[in-house]
Amino acid sequence: MSDFTLQELQCFDAVVSTGGFQSAAAVLHRSHPAVFAAVAKLERQLGLRLLDRSGYRVQATDAGRSFLLRAQTLLREMEGLQAHAAQLAMGEESVLRVVIGDVCPRPPILAWLSRFFARCPVTRLDLHFEAIDGPQERLFDNDADLILHHADRSDPQLECIALGEIPFIPVVAAGFLPFPVSCDITPARMRGFTQCVIRNTAQHSVARNYFIIEGAHQCTVADQPMKKELILHGMGWGHLPGFLIDEELRDGRLLSIAGDYLPGNVVELVAARRRDRPHGPVARRLWDAIHSDSALLRQGMAI
Repeated sequence: MSDFTLQELQCFDAVVSTGGFQSAAAVLHRSHPAVFAAVAKLERQLGLRLLDRSGYRVQATDAGRSFLLRAQTLLREMEGLQAHAAQLAMGEESVLRVVIGDVCPRPPILAWLSRFFARCPVTRLDLHFEAIDGPQERLFDNDADLILHHADRSDPQLECIALGEIPFIPVVAAGFLPFPVSCDITPARMRGFTQCVIRNTAQHSVARNYFIIEGAHQCTVADQPMKKELILHGMGWGHLPGFLIDEELRDGRLLSIAGDYLPGNVVELVAARRRDRPHGPVARRLWDAIHSDSALLRQGMAI
């Protein structure tokens, strides 16, 4: 048995994962004949039939599946080694792209970022604000180095630092409802009132609805502060993050309608970055600083 190459393993992995040579060639940005030849050569070198080509979709044989499990471990190690080499070759970044999501308390995090980047004169902070699924979409589109928002911590591509929990509370302005406020209010009773919702800034991710009451008239806004103002002025109702409305709940300008039927929600705020992408020296220092200051950040954000 002669030696095989990483390129041949990559071709084999792509053919199995995509179900065909043409689709694998598109993923690898190689020609169809090149991918076909690489897999055929791998089979000859191993003396094994790795693929079943008899069906509509190409599938791995039993031997092919067993071999692929070991090969994928090697490919992941290689990707990690390449990312590490890229980090070692990096100088200080000229730009770092940070996205703040709509669930993040802005004043304390902006003050913290300002202090950090004041110590990094070579690196410019490219700061963006996104809502709902926008921050995570930017991260997976390689359009952000770090996000401060909620994220799926179970995703193996993500590395996260927990920064606290954000309660979202359904609220109305005092006098908004023509009936008494109680914890027994149902979505059906609220359907006749305008619901204020945040515009999802994601461009191509699968749209997800949060707290939407089907059939209710909606007023769509860009961010949580604008949503709060509309609710305070009796122009609608909606869910707002607790840190934004503590004072108004205390003085009675806003009233919680949370209960068994409108329970609200708790969202975890995290700093998140891609685990499978190289990070330059300033990005690594930023990550380490967030990790070191996470308790102070939670305290400063009062969450």
